[in-house]
Amino acid sequence: MRRTQQERREQAEAALLAAAAELVVEQGVRSLTLARVGERAGYSRGIVTHHFGGKQALVERLARATQAGFVPGLDDLPPGLDRLLRLIDGYLGELGRIGAFNRAFLLLWAEAATQPELAPIFRERDAAFRADLREDVEAGIADGTIDAGVGADEVATAVVGQLRGIALQRLLDPAGVDPEALRRSVTGHWRRALRR
Repeated sequence: MRRTQQERREQAEAALLAAAAELVVEQGVRSLTLARVGERAGYSRGIVTHHFGGKQALVERLARATQAGFVPGLDDLPPGLDRLLRLIDGYLGELGRIGAFNRAFLLLWAEAATQPELAPIFRERDAAFRADLREDVEAGIADGTIDAGVGADEVATAVVGQLRGIALQRLLDPAGVDPEALRRSVTGHWRRALRR
């Protein structure tokens, strides 16, 4: 069965992003080139340029693709305490089966502290993550499930910091970080800290 042009384009982009993620994990972002991505994915450098234009756009798209949908099943939940706790629990659960895309995101995120071209991308990604969490806290305060004295901005910042920090530890020392044990303790901590 023949694929449509759109299907071929989507398949090529997915293959290029997967190749870019693998290269970031194996060699770091500094060694990422359009030619290497094309070669790894089985395409020419020209196809990579056609899809992304340049390395910066490729890295931006990779950052968005690797973060999107990290915790499945949250899109249909209304904002509030339940969604926030499910996100925390799901994020930690996903660390038990962390793949190349997630590793690439974490490595890029860590490198953003010293790479000026990465910093704006990851500031924006973290701001979006905090905004989602802030929405959950504000909704929980409004519906009475979260203590009204809780600061939504502070909770959002603390949760992002905790989850990203645990993820980096898991990346560096997989045997030393037990995501299943952390699911219970960290989710339980936030349930107790936030409940009215």
